[in-house]
Amino acid sequence: MTFSELYSKANAVINPRKLSEYASAGGVGAAILSESGTIYTGVCIDTACSLGFCAEHTAAATIITQGENRVVKMIAVGSNGNIMPPCGRCREFISQLNDENLSAEVMVDDGVIVTLKELLPHDWRK
Repeated sequence: MTFSELYSKANAVINPRKLSEYASAGGVGAAILSESGTIYTGVCIDTACSLGFCAEHTAAATIITQGENRVVKMIAVGSNGNIMPPCGRCREFISQLNDENLSAEVMVDDGVIVTLKELLPHDWRK
């Protein structure tokens, strides 16, 4: 599975829309490749009270719902097509789902791939 294919999957779920007076969703899409080779996608949910969550978080919740927890590759894409690195909350959250997730490949910009461990250089678990 290439990052180009993951990009297409993440981009396909982007659908910015207002959910209510206080919430919107779909401005960012994410795709996660699991150890089984399954691709899980998600979109961001933004709320006025800051209780929403990122697209990567949604995709990670889906991977757990389906009985998996090992992330091999992941990518997030904004509504304008730009590749976005995961925020600190998503980095930490995904790293805790499986110790091997620290070696997951993450595309953080066009052609720039790093490991989750490189995005968390000063891990508190050491």
